[in-house]
Amino acid sequence: MLVPSAEERALQAQLSQYRTPDQAKSLGQIANTLLPYVAGVIAMGALAQVSYWLALLLALPTAGFMVRVFILFHDAGHGSLFRDARWNRFVGYLTGIIVFTPFRHWTHKHARHHATAGDLDRRDLGDVWTMTVDEFMSAPLPLRLVYRLFRNPFVLFFLISPCGHLVYNRLPMPGIGRRELRAIIWTNLGVVLFVALMSLPFGFVNFALTFLPVMIVALAVGTWLFYVQHQFEGVYWTRAGNWNYSSAALRGASYLRLPKVLQFFTGSIGYHHIHHLVPRIPNYNLERAQREVPALQAVPALRFRDVIHSLTLRLYDEAADQMVGFREGLRRARLAAASDATA
Repeated sequence: MLVPSAEERALQAQLSQYRTPDQAKSLGQIANTLLPYVAGVIAMGALAQVSYWLALLLALPTAGFMVRVFILFHDAGHGSLFRDARWNRFVGYLTGIIVFTPFRHWTHKHARHHATAGDLDRRDLGDVWTMTVDEFMSAPLPLRLVYRLFRNPFVLFFLISPCGHLVYNRLPMPGIGRRELRAIIWTNLGVVLFVALMSLPFGFVNFALTFLPVMIVALAVGTWLFYVQHQFEGVYWTRAGNWNYSSAALRGASYLRLPKVLQFFTGSIGYHHIHHLVPRIPNYNLERAQREVPALQAVPALRFRDVIHSLTLRLYDEAADQMVGFREGLRRARLAAASDATA
């Protein structure tokens, strides 16, 4: 791993002024997120008694608030909501139940993501599965087919994401610690209690029919956000010996400029380059940091067409240092093989 330069250390020091949480703002975010979210779920259940299709009209805004709940959960994991770690844990466990995610277990995995993002030698559970062109070409056919299926946007966002979230987060994987195991057990119990309470007024079936569309949409949006934040043209990937934390943050995490309403629902997570550089900055300070720190303004923002194009990028070409689609990756691999054969 390369040592950060003096300029990189100076930038991180400059950003430290934005790290201090504002308790009033954090409490305000908790109120303007949890209350509308719970109200939306209850209102959908009530409307479903009249018309299920009428209830679905509220699915999109309710899913938006669910995405925002996950942002609070995420920020609590980074300790950026409150100065007191106990308050961060409390909010993390509470919101974790609401988004069906064990707080300590997820936080541990996410910390590994921050420590390894962009490192080809340490691609971890916290990343979107990414193969290099050479790895894909040398993989057996069944694995290549599985990878192609995984990287299909519809499969990834609408099938793998909800199934993995609803099932994977419920199960203790081999090798996890005792604290993480307890977190999974307590979260599962909390999820059962949450579902039971929300089902009381209208019955479990009505709750499930209205809640599942909300969760599927929220998970699709959340997975899409994470995808475009680390899968785009010019994204940073390198081997461990050349890996640099600051470069991985500024070049390996995107700056996704969103309309104000989407910025609200996503908790300003579009400023992902800043978040990766200094994860302890509260979400409500990210925009100000982007506006006030000149060095950050040199980071290019992804445009809408860049976001759409990123969905076609499936493999990393180490030789060209860029993400490519399947067709382009295979073409380059064949050209390289032909060149080697004639050399």
